[in-house]
Amino acid sequence: MTKSALQIERAKYAPKMPKALHGNVKIVSGKNTESIADQEEIKNLFPNTYGMPIVTFQESDVVKQLPVMNVGVILSGGQAPGGHNVISGLFDGLNKLNPKNKLYGFLGGPGGLVSHKYLELSAEIVEEYRNTGGFDIIGSGRTKLEEEDQYDKGLEICKELNIKAIIIIGGDDSNTNACVLAEYYLQKNAGIQVIGCPKTIDGDLKNEMIETSFGFDTACKVYSELIGNIMRDANSAKKYWHFIKLMGRSASHIGLECALQTQPNVCLISEEVAAKEQTLQQIVDELVKIISDRAANKENFGVALIPEGLIEFIPEMKTLIAELNELLAEGHATAEAFNTQVTDDEKRDYVISRLAIETSKVFKSLPKGIAKQLTLDRDPHGNVQVSRIETERLLIEMVEKRLSVLKKQGETKVKFSALNHFFGYEGRCAAPSNFDADYCYSLGQTAALLVAEGKSGYMASVQNTTEPSDQWIATGVPITMMMNMERRHGLWKPVIQKALVRLDDAPFKVFAAKRGEWAVHTSYVYPGPIQYWGPKTVCDASTKTLQLEKGKL
Repeated sequence: MTKSALQIERAKYAPKMPKALHGNVKIVSGKNTESIADQEEIKNLFPNTYGMPIVTFQESDVVKQLPVMNVGVILSGGQAPGGHNVISGLFDGLNKLNPKNKLYGFLGGPGGLVSHKYLELSAEIVEEYRNTGGFDIIGSGRTKLEEEDQYDKGLEICKELNIKAIIIIGGDDSNTNACVLAEYYLQKNAGIQVIGCPKTIDGDLKNEMIETSFGFDTACKVYSELIGNIMRDANSAKKYWHFIKLMGRSASHIGLECALQTQPNVCLISEEVAAKEQTLQQIVDELVKIISDRAANKENFGVALIPEGLIEFIPEMKTLIAELNELLAEGHATAEAFNTQVTDDEKRDYVISRLAIETSKVFKSLPKGIAKQLTLDRDPHGNVQVSRIETERLLIEMVEKRLSVLKKQGETKVKFSALNHFFGYEGRCAAPSNFDADYCYSLGQTAALLVAEGKSGYMASVQNTTEPSDQWIATGVPITMMMNMERRHGLWKPVIQKALVRLDDAPFKVFAAKRGEWAVHTSYVYPGPIQYWGPKTVCDASTKTLQLEKGKL
């Protein structure tokens, strides 16, 4: 593998850890826990993993002699910066516990466990990936572990390799599946522990016990650099509005964090749109007003941040998408009839004729290109693929249309030229920031200790992360503690509750207090690239979201 100068120097970086993880540790148990909601239902579904205590690791003078353990690790779902450091922390943690311990990586995600595809991770392999981005050490995948035959296939390979524990590194769905797997193996008395690690750049896997999901810090810094570059260009050319869609289908954490870092003229927050029950036209009217106000100040340029999942948070659009999902569901007669239509106009007319009256009005109001995107092939669950919908393009076209009407009425002379962007994959595999490198390495070490203590159905957690890293606290949190029952694809299922942007929390309140000023005045901040060497205030700082949540800003 050819390495750049940066990679060579970055490989030398020694991640910082909580003080307790540097030497011998003891485990301290707290009070028994319960799920955040639906306690009886969750308890009945998870009799072996429900109600366990939160555990904390503290310094100890006692040296423990531990037997040899073989452990498996899985990267699940989309990539996030820092995954390789979780694995290197896990590898080093297991080696410290007993040099004869072995770590096996299942290839291509959870599917590797089922198909028995694996790689023994040697010191030479792990060394190549320290402090690097991506998941390419073993690859990832989106296979969901939901069926007993999958669990049994996993059991077969674990017995063959003498694996005593599996670490699943993933988001809320992956960690939900980890807990289900832990419960199943305990019921079977299989002797296999399952531990989770919190990963997602979207930032929606967090709660009272999980302060942040890894990768969020790095991804937001990458996006903020790009946004700052565009802002500098916009402020130089002074003739374009840039509409930038950012990752975040289920929550707007990325958009909010990037707004706090860069101070754009507009940042839409999906959760606020839903709370206010705004229509698409109301959003467009707000954009037109800001564009007009800036034009009045002779600033015919600007930057607007748009969350990827916005369209599903607009009530009328949510209703439309639900009707389309039903109408175009695979195997339904209406879907088959739709596919027999030849031209795009015929397909459009067919859909309009089958929608409810109010919903059809919404569909007809959309630009034809966007309306077509809403009728494209569904995902494996039968839902519209939101990432394919150019929401930023939709808003541009509707703003142009509205301004055109106002011009004809003699109500405005605003010049509006817009460019659209989507920042997504650019941030998923970046070299992790110091924060994510340290945080992920600590998560891996914590996961190793949870295995050593015989725990299963736990998620590794590192807390107090706005303080210097030696003051961080390594803990294990029962996954059932984070669960509630939600309706998924027509069935009630136990899932880890997603963390949406809270409109009553400090990050949103600070943003809301400033956005009026940012809208009219050019107040751009240019964060620049991630810094790996230099002052701690520049290199080691966590996100503004986390600092505001902890009262540090």
